[in-house]
Amino acid sequence: MRSICVFAGSGTGHHPDYMEQAARLGSHIAGLGYQLIYGGSRLGLMGAVADAALASGGKVIGIMPEGLLHGERAHQGLTELIRVGSMHERKAMMQQTADAFISLPGGLGTLEELFEVLCWSQIGIHNKPLGLYNIRGYYEPLLQMLQHSVQEGFTGVSCMQRLFISTDPKELIQAVSHELPPTADLRWKAADDQADQLE
Repeated sequence: MRSICVFAGSGTGHHPDYMEQAARLGSHIAGLGYQLIYGGSRLGLMGAVADAALASGGKVIGIMPEGLLHGERAHQGLTELIRVGSMHERKAMMQQTADAFISLPGGLGTLEELFEVLCWSQIGIHNKPLGLYNIRGYYEPLLQMLQHSVQEGFTGVSCMQRLFISTDPKELIQAVSHELPPTADLRWKAADDQADQLE
């Protein structure tokens, strides 16, 4: 594994732990020799993880749509800032270039990125590990919702098996440094094959 993509909010949150722990994650990513890929902003948790990785001698690549260069305040001190045309291109490039993903706390954009990567993993589009950095229990309500969806029969059990959750950044990085076994929920693939036959 060479690179880790971090999803994170451009806000700071209401508690200093969020910024402090984002910086810890960035330091450990660089210190363990991994390249950081992220959304390119200098604000909030996004900026904290990038600044810490850079300060620790790491390589940091930001990917940002042209329309967000001013609103999200693009980081000007990165190893490389890649400008793309849309959010779809940003996410596609993140998913193609990263070997693993870690999600810090964040808002709707972070959650959307997280769910897309998790969904694509479950249906077998990729086999890259995904970790949740559960600072201050931020992701507990989300995990409860996912478990509820599994119990109600709308989400495969493999969804929960494909998530690594920790409050320790070094432990989380180590967990996502190993490729997942090919355990995608085959019910999704069977449904796609059946739909193809009907067309």
